[in-house]
Amino acid sequence: MTALKVPISRATWQRFVQMVKEIVADQEIGRRAVFMFVALIVLLVAVNALNVVNSYVGRDFMTSIEQRDLGAFWSFALLYVGVFTLSTLVAVYYRFVEERLGLAWRKWLTGRALQHYLEDRTYLRLHQAGDVPNPDQRISEDIRALTATTLSFVLMFLNASFTVVAFSGVLWSISPTLFLVAVAYAALGSAVTVWIGKRLVPLNYDQLDKEANFRARLVHVRENAESIALLRREGRLKARLLSRLDALTDNFCLIINVNRNLGFFTTGYNYLIQIIPALVVAPLFIAGDAQFGVITQSAMAFGHLLGAFSLIVTQFQSISTYTAVIARLSALREAMDRARVVTAPNIELCETCSEVAYEHLTLTSPRSGRTLVEDLTLAVPARTRLLIRTQDERSGHALFRATADLWECGKGRIRRPGHADIFFLPERPYLPPGTLREVMLQTGSLATVADARVLDVIHELGLDETLTRAGGLETEHQWADILSLGQQQLLAFSRVLLASPEFVFLDHPTRALSECQVDDLLEVLNRHQITYLTLGDEDDNPDDYDQLLEIAKGGNWTISVLREPEAAPPATDAGLGHALA
Repeated sequence: MTALKVPISRATWQRFVQMVKEIVADQEIGRRAVFMFVALIVLLVAVNALNVVNSYVGRDFMTSIEQRDLGAFWSFALLYVGVFTLSTLVAVYYRFVEERLGLAWRKWLTGRALQHYLEDRTYLRLHQAGDVPNPDQRISEDIRALTATTLSFVLMFLNASFTVVAFSGVLWSISPTLFLVAVAYAALGSAVTVWIGKRLVPLNYDQLDKEANFRARLVHVRENAESIALLRREGRLKARLLSRLDALTDNFCLIINVNRNLGFFTTGYNYLIQIIPALVVAPLFIAGDAQFGVITQSAMAFGHLLGAFSLIVTQFQSISTYTAVIARLSALREAMDRARVVTAPNIELCETCSEVAYEHLTLTSPRSGRTLVEDLTLAVPARTRLLIRTQDERSGHALFRATADLWECGKGRIRRPGHADIFFLPERPYLPPGTLREVMLQTGSLATVADARVLDVIHELGLDETLTRAGGLETEHQWADILSLGQQQLLAFSRVLLASPEFVFLDHPTRALSECQVDDLLEVLNRHQITYLTLGDEDDNPDDYDQLLEIAKGGNWTISVLREPEAAPPATDAGLGHALA
């Protein structure tokens, strides 16, 4: 049996309490949340008060039948209807306020989780560490379960407390023996339930991850449908999907088996509740020491009181799932806290420089520790175009990522402009779903760049057909579904031209575009006075560059001057015609 990855500890519950304190202290939602919670308490008290009234009305109603008193019968029948009507109104508003409070809490908590997840590249560090599977599922599904179930359990506990206060006196006045039987029966039932069902907590923990893994594989098939069809990879993917399906169904079978054993006990436990009050009170009625209506009142009071005492019995399956959710979210919170701890980097990054420069930079593999780049010292001023070739692709990728501040294994210093003045275009372009305007423009610049400027860039890159296919600038698309890889790369280039940075670092552009297209794009960058550094292959034309950096296996490097940098030509809006189409 797999143990919980993060056990439920005192620290886990302390974090949970701290989370509740934070929402109460929040200026935006705290006051409204407190108001709704107080309203729930008031409605809960009203529900229990009406249940007590209902027990007495029911007692007298049944007694009037036993005494054949038609007048009293109709009077109590009308009173019964009135109590039912009021109880319905209170119960409906109680449920409404509970759901609104749960929704507000979920929105607040998910927003905070997203903020922590996306800040300081926490998502990237979590992915690289790999010790918390499916953080997306935890943020979406587990937070939803946490907020809804927490509120439900808190209200259930309060309701149980109010029920004990309300019906203990009623049941004691009917029969002290029946009250003591209720307490002893509930205590015994809770102990046996915990003993039978304790395995459900780790099983539910594992089930949530196995379900998420299965969904992730299905999403992978959907997002890579064309590539899978071209490569005929259906067989291997089917095997992997069936393997994950087997894993989740095997684990769920274990859950079903435990629930079966638990069900044998809880079902019998609940059936006995119906007869125990009659076994105690019926002899009193037969002996003439109690009215007939007292039997129904005792059954109602016993049921309410035992339900309050038996929360563990009746809710153990939900409690086990809830405990697993708390453990999973606690693990996510701990992992994000660890990822957000900023340690002194071995690679110093300076982002106030007007050139790209490396000073005694050594990069190593995070797994093997092998040297990828050794003691690189090189300056790339503006208007000096650099071509980088490597015998080991990992060396080039390490340099690309280190320059982008995504590589932590190594030492030395990197000086470069800030994020607004240097762009990085990966080998596989990233185009998030959205409109053409949103894809081409940076966040924050949507309202400041005129349509005419966007259309000029589209024409300059030969993307007029893409504009037509997209249906204009304001139509949303999944771009990977309607554009080829080369068209996606051209669209990624448009972001560079619209942002006009000082430098752009290109990762193997000839792998998505033809050599002719790349030559034309580099000419466009020259016209816009954007200095480019290219991680290239043997096919890249050295005539487009001023310097060549070659990195051998083991990290040794040489720098060659291909030609002296030329003066920047004036920028023009001349299109490239069909060369880039």
